[in-house]
Amino acid sequence: MSLITINKLTDTVGAEVSGIDSDRLAGDDSIGDAILEALEDNGVLVFRGLNLEPEAQVAFCRRLGDVDHSADGHHPVPGIYRISLDPNKTSSASYLKATFDWHIDGCTPANGEFPQRATVLTAVHVARQGGETEFASAYGAYESLSDADKARVDDLRVVHSLEASQRRVTPDPSPELLARWRARPTHEHPLVWQHRSGRKSLVLGASTDHIVGMDLEEGRALLAELLEQATTRDKVYSHEWSVGDTVIWDNRGVLHRAAPYEPDSPREMLRTTVLGDEPIQ
Repeated sequence: MSLITINKLTDTVGAEVSGIDSDRLAGDDSIGDAILEALEDNGVLVFRGLNLEPEAQVAFCRRLGDVDHSADGHHPVPGIYRISLDPNKTSSASYLKATFDWHIDGCTPANGEFPQRATVLTAVHVARQGGETEFASAYGAYESLSDADKARVDDLRVVHSLEASQRRVTPDPSPELLARWRARPTHEHPLVWQHRSGRKSLVLGASTDHIVGMDLEEGRALLAELLEQATTRDKVYSHEWSVGDTVIWDNRGVLHRAAPYEPDSPREMLRTTVLGDEPIQ
């Protein structure tokens, strides 16, 4: 008998998990492999009204891999990072506005870390309007290309930077802000990620700056075209949050973004990150 019950939410990405409570998710030693298998198949897993406590969220994530404790999460539970646009709740509030654009986490690491394996969010407070989290399959983005387009992109390399993502939010930064952005090293990645599993995905999103060896505007136009094709409405799952919902996604094979919401919104999410062990290659 299957350890979990899942129901697909769209044809391309996302499934809802039912018949499981927070105690089992955090305490069942056998649940980790079943969740990872379902995550590989569906990209995003939704647990509605789970009301997962922070300690249980971290315990669950430890069943999936090593938990990220590197950043000050502005929360008393290690491994929990508070997501809010309120600068009183998190010092990274201004940077979080860049999450309104499609992205894959971990493309511009400070110290060469691999992209995160998975990310878990639990809703503490939700936005009055907006604030949904949207997902699209980066695997599907590659698989849906024609053979000719696959041949066109297979060997391309792309430069990613923090500056590229932040300029979308603040196009005219002060010299001091620009210097802070540029203190984060740029990274060159293949456009097509050949995963250890044998699957291929496109590495797209807000951090992409330009394609190596291609005319700047031509390369950026190609990246924008690929992103638009990957995120058409029929290929996106949009999660409308309720307090107590928990969502986990495969960061290595899924693009995501937050729908815009007001800066004074009460929206607050608690995030736990499962560290990656696979470079983009």
